[in-house]
Amino acid sequence: MADHDSKHELSNADANVNSDVSVEKEADGSSSAVAASEANETTEADSGAASSLTDSLGEAASSIESLIEDHEEEVSENGRTVKRRGVYLLPNLFTTGALFCGFYAVVAAMRGDYETAPIAILFALVFDGLDGRVARLTNTSSKFGAEYDSLADMVSFGVAPALVMFSWALGDLGKVGWSAAFVYVACAALRLARFNTQVGVGDPNFFMGLASPAAACIMACAVWVCQDQGWVGDALPVELAVVVAALTTVVAILMVVNVPYHSFKGFDLNGRVPFVAILAVVLVFGLVTVDPPKILLLASLAYALSGPVEQLRRWRS
Repeated sequence: MADHDSKHELSNADANVNSDVSVEKEADGSSSAVAASEANETTEADSGAASSLTDSLGEAASSIESLIEDHEEEVSENGRTVKRRGVYLLPNLFTTGALFCGFYAVVAAMRGDYETAPIAILFALVFDGLDGRVARLTNTSSKFGAEYDSLADMVSFGVAPALVMFSWALGDLGKVGWSAAFVYVACAALRLARFNTQVGVGDPNFFMGLASPAAACIMACAVWVCQDQGWVGDALPVELAVVVAALTTVVAILMVVNVPYHSFKGFDLNGRVPFVAILAVVLVFGLVTVDPPKILLLASLAYALSGPVEQLRRWRS
């Protein structure tokens, strides 16, 4: 009987333990369900916040687009005039590079860095020579690109060389110095305006007047050579500053006079050339590396003189 009571008590104890475990499991399940519900609510809240943020960004982008009107221009396709929206990216990247180099040249000159300033202008020459060729090769020419290129040329080859020259040498000459710098800027603007209005007129193998990139090359190389010689600041002779002012004025006038200059547009870069042509290119590069500023200055001055010499030859003939 005692054994029976003992077994009964043990059975009741086991039942109580099982009941406690069951209660604990139910509690754990209830807490898990609550945690899962809270996690779902948090996920839904985060999703709602992300969706709201996306909608806000979309509205902001739409507002910005409404403030900046997309470019649209008329183009001729298969004999028909159609309107196209947007601009070509690749050629305008090179134009922007030229514009940046011109601006950087001005900043460098303001800081007195007359070695970096002319090199920046020369880099602008490289970018300017590439944007037009890239546009023609990829068939991405446009009116927008032409106008953008002209404005970039005005900064890189008109304003930048004049300000670099003024900061380096012309500023010490007073009114004579800033007058020479202004004449250069004005002639560069006139040169570009005339060129834009005469596109497709005349012989494409010749420019009328010295091209603004060639004029800027003369200015940049002159500063570069004098920088190498140490003629900067107080070490710059007054006589040299006067010569620089005269050179600036003469180059400015050459940009607007009716003097023919070879444009070198007749060169076929896609065709075959004699082997000696490649050898000549190698020799030119080797010559330039001997003394880049002096060689480039002499080459640009020779090109500037080629126009008047060609005009005299025509008059005599």
